[in-house]
Amino acid sequence: MNQPLTFRMMDTHAGGDVSRIVLGGIEPLPGDTVRAQMEYLRDDADGLRKLLLFEPYGIPEMSVDLVVPATDPAAAAGYIIMEVMGYPIYSGSNTICTATAVLEAGIVPKREGVQHFTLEAPAGRVKIEARVEDGVVEAITCEGLPSYIDTHRASIRVPGLGDITYSVAYSGGFYALVDATELGFGLTLDEERRLADCAHRIVEAIQAERGFSHYTLGDVGPLPFLHFMGPVEQVADGFYRSRSTTYVHPGVICRSTTGTGTSARLALMNHEGRIRPGDRLETVSLRETGFIGTFTGVRQEGPHAVVENTITGKAYVLGHTEVVVNCDDPLVECNGLRQLLSARRG
Repeated sequence: MNQPLTFRMMDTHAGGDVSRIVLGGIEPLPGDTVRAQMEYLRDDADGLRKLLLFEPYGIPEMSVDLVVPATDPAAAAGYIIMEVMGYPIYSGSNTICTATAVLEAGIVPKREGVQHFTLEAPAGRVKIEARVEDGVVEAITCEGLPSYIDTHRASIRVPGLGDITYSVAYSGGFYALVDATELGFGLTLDEERRLADCAHRIVEAIQAERGFSHYTLGDVGPLPFLHFMGPVEQVADGFYRSRSTTYVHPGVICRSTTGTGTSARLALMNHEGRIRPGDRLETVSLRETGFIGTFTGVRQEGPHAVVENTITGKAYVLGHTEVVVNCDDPLVECNGLRQLLSARRG
């Protein structure tokens, strides 16, 4: 019998999106940056992602964040994001969950009041502001990636749906942005399956018609995401609210509105002249959870107005687990795992 492999994990959620934070039991990864370590996992050791996102350990709606030592001396820790579609370089909900986990695990000492630290994502440094009250992490504010509009109100013929108007933003990945009302949706929980089917059709049609290139990163793959936008209401001076939901993979609608989806919305509102630096947008999910995006500034990069922003949300700890991986289990695929996980000692 093979010796069981073990690792430590903290399950969390932000806005309903469950992020499984791997805190220990992983062998050191090759690569002199967190981005290089992510590429190693993606290209040569994808077993951990598959293990935790599929049966018997998980479901595709979850995410995994592997905490690793930072390679940037300015950062307290690094983290690698794993989702059903692969390895995004950034995610707002995963960052909120990871920042909470490193505080709860003592990797970053938790202090009352407001504290600041830096994490290293595959996308680079991420500044974190944490608000702690009575020992509880009540809010995390993290930098969103600089976001911009690539395409504004283009039209495409989608089989079974007709002509669809969409915009495209980059906010850590390319997002198609569509008006939910134009498509007959009120963005309520009972619509979740129909939203996933509709989004899949639109994304497939866009992927078949065209590709997208980031102005500095170049080709980052086909457009993977779609964000349904509800009507925007102004609830106070400089504060807006909109129902929203994000499609990320066939059959998968995020439980939260997503941080990168919220950043994409800020970019679109700026492009359309509907928001000013300092304004905030709260996106509200199918499950009535929300993130708040703050438009902090804008700069011109060639033809693009690039929006700087932050995302604020709260993560909750769901549990602490030692996961045991038995490679004799016929439901467990250990290829791509053995080189990552530490065998039980003793």
